Amino acid sequence: MKRKIGTARTEPWHPHAWQAQSLLLAYPDEQFAQRRALAGRVAATLPEPVARPLLRFTAHAEQAAPADMAAAYVATFDHRKRCCLHLTYYAHGDTRKRGIALLRLKQTYAAAGWRLGDDELPDHLAVVLEFAATDPVAGVRLLSEHRAGLELLHLALNDDGSPWTQVLNSVSATLPALDGDQREAAMRLATEGPPEEQVGLDAYASPVFLPDPVVGGPR
Repeated sequence: MKRKIGTARTEPWHPHAWQAQSLLLAYPDEQFAQRRALAGRVAATLPEPVARPLLRFTAHAEQAAPADMAAAYVATFDHRKRCCLHLTYYAHGDTRKRGIALLRLKQTYAAAGWRLGDDELPDHLAVVLEFAATDPVAGVRLLSEHRAGLELLHLALNDDGSPWTQVLNSVSATLPALDGDQREAAMRLATEGPPEEQVGLDAYASPVFLPDPVVGGPR
């Protein structure tokens, strides 16, 4: 029997936190310095457990060369399956069920009067957080539904020593503590990985995952 996910409580500052996190999880292009500065200003207004990791990330990003940030982003999120920013991948892998999950996300956005850009997939964490900032009740439900995947992403970034770990620290601080079912689902994902059936995504451009380098066994 599928467990029903309750509605987590939202706070007035949640939309500001999710918008700041969204800005920092997008690809660091030529507008990244402006997004980083805005996120830093917003972070200074947030509760300390949410703000502190965001400010640590923005301090790191301010000192890093833009080209280095862009290269680190691609190496982290585009080349490692365990660090995938597309949340439905963790639950469904590249299966037909993921195609259905993507469609449902788009329908959720449309019902709220929120439209995606032509180059955006609905399950990218930056997109989900941006939506949550505009519709906190629906947004926190989506984040809670994908909590196991978020936890696996969080752990993978931490294991890699990635600076984006701090942004996931901040995201986690906006959500309730993991319950038993969510913790079990995250452990199962870490052990077994997502489903592997390679069908059912013709309607969506799936992100390209390159195999991790084999150094001392699989990552």
